Amino acid sequence: MERIINVGLVGYGGAGKVFHAPVMTSVNGLNLYKVCDGNARNIRQLKEKYGEIKTTDDFDDILKDEEIQLVVLAVPNTVHYELAVRALEHGKNVVVEKPFTVTSEEADKLIKLAKDKNKLLTVHHNRRWDSDFRTVEKVIKEKLLGNVVEYEVHYDRFRNYFKENAWREKDIPGSGILYDLGSHLIDQAQCLFGLPQEVFGDLRIQREGGKTIDNFEVILSYPNLKVTLKAGMLVRESGPHFTIYGTEGSFIKYGMDIQEEDLKNDVLPKHVENWGKEPEILWGNINTMVNGLHIKGTIESEPGDYREFYRNVYEAIIGNEPLKVTPVQARNTIRIIELAEQSSAERHWVRF
Repeated sequence: MERIINVGLVGYGGAGKVFHAPVMTSVNGLNLYKVCDGNARNIRQLKEKYGEIKTTDDFDDILKDEEIQLVVLAVPNTVHYELAVRALEHGKNVVVEKPFTVTSEEADKLIKLAKDKNKLLTVHHNRRWDSDFRTVEKVIKEKLLGNVVEYEVHYDRFRNYFKENAWREKDIPGSGILYDLGSHLIDQAQCLFGLPQEVFGDLRIQREGGKTIDNFEVILSYPNLKVTLKAGMLVRESGPHFTIYGTEGSFIKYGMDIQEEDLKNDVLPKHVENWGKEPEILWGNINTMVNGLHIKGTIESEPGDYREFYRNVYEAIIGNEPLKVTPVQARNTIRIIELAEQSSAERHWVRF
């Protein structure tokens, strides 16, 4: 008989309603049992979509509910650490929305606490299961470009105004796009190449009146490899998402994974047969030599599937699989963000 893990979701705002609830409810074994949110409109939307799920506006109701085994924190960055500490101390397994914490010191404390309590702790780095990133992984691991010497990825948007009351655009710890979008790009780079030797950061506020970072270029230095991670809020015409150069060829990929748009449009993964399958127009272009043969054309994208994050969380809790997104990896992402901030302030490379 399948074991059921009851989930307490804390926060049904943007992340909770788009990336967490629809994905976890599409994974066998996970049961969205109770949601904590103080916004009446959010709760109304929740019940319209999922039926009569238990709700509360008090985090303590989640902590004290013995039916809940897994707590998911889809809340602002500044309270990740505080709420994760309380959940772990109450004997809950914990998923924290990215970025893990505001500082690597906070991350280290959470890692120790989770170990002491013998509880699962992970971070929602779901973009490891983007279609385009999974395709890039395949290209690199199969050495279709030879040895990779340069890797550049952009996560760009165009919004030349500020969202009203948006905490990500305020001058508070953990705000700005380096923590928001940069954490995804750094995590992906870790997956592909491990930890860098040195870090360089160029962080800017480009929009007039801006209070936090809205443009960054972070360069990670490895032996014989340069990794460039970029994002900006004033990019109306997007260039390539991924550009990869190797000793035998190149791979260039435009466009973004389609899962986010589908989720925003209230499409549930469990209702779609080919969930995460990109249209051919988004396939990447390759020009390379493989075993003496010249290959030039498109490569069919690997399917993306955010459900794999939550499938792994479920399997790790019941003891069937090791955790794929480890808290140590997520901690190292925060450390690289800190080093990029230091580098930008001091205008020089810093060692990891």
